[in-house]
Amino acid sequence: MATNETYESELAFQADRRRATVEFIKIVSDLWYDKSIELVLFRNQLIDRTVSDILNLHEYAGEFVQKPISVFDSVEIAEAIQTLDVPPAKLDIGKLTYEYHLSDNKYSNAMAFVADKLNGAKKLKAIKPKDVVLYGFGRIGRLVARELMTKTGKGSQLRLRAIVTRGKIDAVVLQKRAALLMNDSVHGDFSGTVTTDLENESLIINGTTVKIISANQPEDIDYTKYGINDALIIDNTGVFRDKEALERLRSSNGADKVLLTAPGKGIPNIVHGVNHLENDPDKINIFSAASCTTNAITPILKAVDDTFGVKTGHLETIHAYTNDQNLVDNFHNKYRRGRAAALNMVITETGAGKAVSKALPSFEGKLTSNAIRVPVPNGSLAILNLELDKECSVESMNATIKKYALEGDLVEQIKYELSDELVSSDIVGSSAPSIYDSKATIVRKDGKNVLLYIWYDNEYGYSHQVIRLAKHIAKVRRFTYY
Repeated sequence: MATNETYESELAFQADRRRATVEFIKIVSDLWYDKSIELVLFRNQLIDRTVSDILNLHEYAGEFVQKPISVFDSVEIAEAIQTLDVPPAKLDIGKLTYEYHLSDNKYSNAMAFVADKLNGAKKLKAIKPKDVVLYGFGRIGRLVARELMTKTGKGSQLRLRAIVTRGKIDAVVLQKRAALLMNDSVHGDFSGTVTTDLENESLIINGTTVKIISANQPEDIDYTKYGINDALIIDNTGVFRDKEALERLRSSNGADKVLLTAPGKGIPNIVHGVNHLENDPDKINIFSAASCTTNAITPILKAVDDTFGVKTGHLETIHAYTNDQNLVDNFHNKYRRGRAAALNMVITETGAGKAVSKALPSFEGKLTSNAIRVPVPNGSLAILNLELDKECSVESMNATIKKYALEGDLVEQIKYELSDELVSSDIVGSSAPSIYDSKATIVRKDGKNVLLYIWYDNEYGYSHQVIRLAKHIAKVRRFTYY
């Protein structure tokens, strides 16, 4: 039992820690709004977080690297970043803090350490902001809009300028669009403001005007009338699925590139972090961000294949129901999907097994796949049953994925989960498309067969992959330190 003296000491420490967290939150905000420098903590977002959120993220960080990462350390590194002349950037303060601890007093102070690590930032060319138009405003469109407007900052990267919908625009329609953006039954309230401007047929999001354009077909739109030029069109309607159809989106005056938020035919299907650098936006005009399931499994498959080799495998995805299914039993053009989504587990198909080979050609013909839609509105699970070339153990497999989650090209894509109690609702709101459940890994006795469990927020995590790819296409990627 703690003595009164011990208890008072604990109270004082908690007060100091929370004061330091408040200071940290202020620095995070100042860096973002004054310098367009975004700080993250092992890829977890820090902007608009509460004191409790920040402290919990530091607890996760310490467990992840198995070394204490305190908010006091973060304040010290953040203050050094604030003092230096750093161009727009995205910096992982968790990784910086971890590496500072490992530097064995090589540097005289945190300032010298940060200056050395971020030295390459000054060599980057200035970024030209890119206008963005959302073509359609469904589940993915609204989440992309939320993220773009939350992270607008000084507007130095992607600028959401317009949203294209069908049907008339009147006060009721605008108000309903605003309400759907503001309130979300799965993801909660938007952490910003949304009002309507009927005279200009616009939504005012966080004080910034976003034009609502009504059009029955893309050829009818002239974006330049609204001051929009060379725009990136992000299509989330599900209507335009091949190169020929998507070219119609580029036919609008003021349009430049097109990004499809679904698997596409005749165009590059990209899983950001895996194959985006193989597709030059100076030479390609139309891209696909593939599917949420493909984005969930491909980063993990690359890590496993690079380390152990994959002979064959099967993917079973336990997927949240989607708007494509029926709310109650009714006719549907696909088998089983006509049955009530919130009352049934529904076996259906997924093309994600075949789609992996579009990002990783070595997987051509290696994977079979199927899907089961289940009665949850969001949060899905991919189960990978893989035959390997090399033997592994649970420990070596987990160590491999953890390494890929900590360093390299897939740190934004893979989150290494440590919890024994993880369930689907816990992963809602994760920006990583692949959440590796380290406590669920199973390896056969001979070490050649492995079962991996990969969670994914099929809406939010995928939307972040869309935005990452959009930044690559628009060539507005900042200096990053992960």
